[in-house]
Amino acid sequence: MGLGRFGGQVAGSLLQLGHEVLGIDENDQLVQQWSDKLTHVVQADSTDEDALLQVGIKEFPRAVVGIGSDIEASVLTVLTLSELGIRDIWAKAVSAKHGRILRSVGAHHVIYPEATMGERVAHLIASRMLDFIEFDDGFAIAKTRAPRNSAGRTLADLALRTHYGITVVGIKTHGTDFLYAAPETVVPDHAELVVAGSTELVQKFAATT
Repeated sequence: MGLGRFGGQVAGSLLQLGHEVLGIDENDQLVQQWSDKLTHVVQADSTDEDALLQVGIKEFPRAVVGIGSDIEASVLTVLTLSELGIRDIWAKAVSAKHGRILRSVGAHHVIYPEATMGERVAHLIASRMLDFIEFDDGFAIAKTRAPRNSAGRTLADLALRTHYGITVVGIKTHGTDFLYAAPETVVPDHAELVVAGSTELVQKFAATT
């Protein structure tokens, strides 16, 4: 529900992953834009229970509410889906209060795409990390450059977990496949490491690379 930037991206990505996707939006231009891309696209009011029943909404196990600019429509859509018994409802929120309301009316998962991306970009700008994902419990996964003078040495020899408290998950170099890490893995020249650990320790390790 909602085929704007966020909803459209989610719908397109789900389609690429092999899922059937029904897109619903009131905007005729967006409906036309997605009509030849998604499995089904319908112009309808997502807050209207009868309209959702007519498009067969109950046949879908999951619903994503990508409406963000119209908070009332977002909340009413989630409420309508919940009352129709949709088992798994994902909803976009534009603020913490919006998110709390969405949960209170039936959203099972609330996403804050702007806040999440903003935080991620801030970490990349303020550090030497190449990519970064943080989880709610203070755990993070990051892609960093290999430490200086590590080329040709094994991960066991580098003992990064002992020295930095992080775990190397894998190694990637340009033009090669991802390599899962083992103690005997040798770090090649110009390697990038995928590491995991507490957010603080991952940041400190990245600063040394």
